[in-house]
Amino acid sequence: MTKRRHNANSAAREASGSNDQSASRSEADENNASASSSAASDSPSTPAGSASKRHVTPKSHPTETELAPAPPHPVQRASAFSVAQEQLNRVAKAMDLDDDLRAHLSMPRRELIVHFPVEMDDGSLRNFTGFRVHHNTALGPTKGGIRYHPDVSLDESRALAMWMTWKCALMNLPYGGAKGGVIVNPKELSERELQAMTRRYTSEISLFIGPEMDIPAPDVGTDARVMAWVMDTYSMNRGYSVPAVTTGKPLAVGGSAGREYATGLGITYVTRAMLRRRMGLHIEDATVAIQGFGNVGSWAARAMHERGAKVVAVSDVNGAVYDERGLDPRHLKSFAEETGSVVGYPRADSLTNEELLELKVDVLIPAALEGQITRENADKINARVIAEGANGPTTPEADRILEDKGVLIIPDILCNAGGVVVSYFEWVQDLQAFSWDESEIRLQMKRKLLDNLDDVLAITLQTGQDLRTAAYTIAIQRIVDAVKYRGIYP
Repeated sequence: MTKRRHNANSAAREASGSNDQSASRSEADENNASASSSAASDSPSTPAGSASKRHVTPKSHPTETELAPAPPHPVQRASAFSVAQEQLNRVAKAMDLDDDLRAHLSMPRRELIVHFPVEMDDGSLRNFTGFRVHHNTALGPTKGGIRYHPDVSLDESRALAMWMTWKCALMNLPYGGAKGGVIVNPKELSERELQAMTRRYTSEISLFIGPEMDIPAPDVGTDARVMAWVMDTYSMNRGYSVPAVTTGKPLAVGGSAGREYATGLGITYVTRAMLRRRMGLHIEDATVAIQGFGNVGSWAARAMHERGAKVVAVSDVNGAVYDERGLDPRHLKSFAEETGSVVGYPRADSLTNEELLELKVDVLIPAALEGQITRENADKINARVIAEGANGPTTPEADRILEDKGVLIIPDILCNAGGVVVSYFEWVQDLQAFSWDESEIRLQMKRKLLDNLDDVLAITLQTGQDLRTAAYTIAIQRIVDAVKYRGIYP
């Protein structure tokens, strides 16, 4: 791999990782491993009819300028941690939660900041800054992704760790939430430099991680390969193999079948069920737009497409593509892997990321970074359903605007929880040294997601609350119960 030397903070925002743009930012987060693609036909699928159409003037032949990566655009976003705290405060008020307990849940338990040097290919030393945050341990060891991105910060890590706590509690998993990462654009590093940085970062946070303390997983900018390096480094320092220290690893070193696509497939399971139960709409009749085409977004697109939905628009950090007849996600993924972007896809029209968010579709899946739907653009959203593939993509102010418009929001801690569910399965398999087959993993993931969806819907029927408030209420109550039963040490 050729190394490209630039300042890390000058890189364009990475919405993909393997999560990938994720990303996740889920453990939807957790999913930043590159999705494997198989060859598709030369023509995209063209199902007849469309629930909604948008006329876009096509560009016959994009120029080199149009195909080039867009320059970085500074995005002014609210503090992710303040958003997470505001969400907690809103639900705590609805629950009439004791102020002391609310204050206890509003702050992380542990925070670690590390600064460390790495020798680069040219012999120079480059200093990096990394983080690891544990939010809550009432239910068990913490769980959460490692992110490599220029915008990684303590504020972001705190927020993502808190969201992971609620997600794990909602899924009834024996975990609290964690998150961390390094301030870096991983695409600027050679493979040797990336491995060296990962191993040094792992050594720096080794006192914070372990199979019974904190189990990292992939997130934006990291993947199965990075998780293998983390596992190996931790194991070398212990003197024996410890596969359960990470999840999202390759199968050859203790990974689980189904982990790579779990978040995207889980989004599809939950969204399909919600469309049917709340709107009487079959997924075969739905149009879908996806912001983010990393691990989470690409697998969500593929899973939706395979179940009959019409994926009409997809974006990455450089821009978006649109075809009212429907895109073929496998063919688009192959194109993006060859060219580095979905932009310039020959059988689609070009859009901006902002225009994608404003499309009139049945389902909008924000699967990039947090804070994408705000009070500035919420009134322009024309989707009937927002299925949150990223963590924290919608701010509280946007929530209120969208609720007034009648938009159904499937909250992140429910919608993108498939990744952490299968990560839990991987952890259990590693602890037992016994693997499960892929069909069993998919079946158990689907069951867990839909059982907890039933719990959330039951609360909405009983209380009239929106889905986010209902999901948070269940999650927070489970943690509060654990805190009360355990008591306060000493």
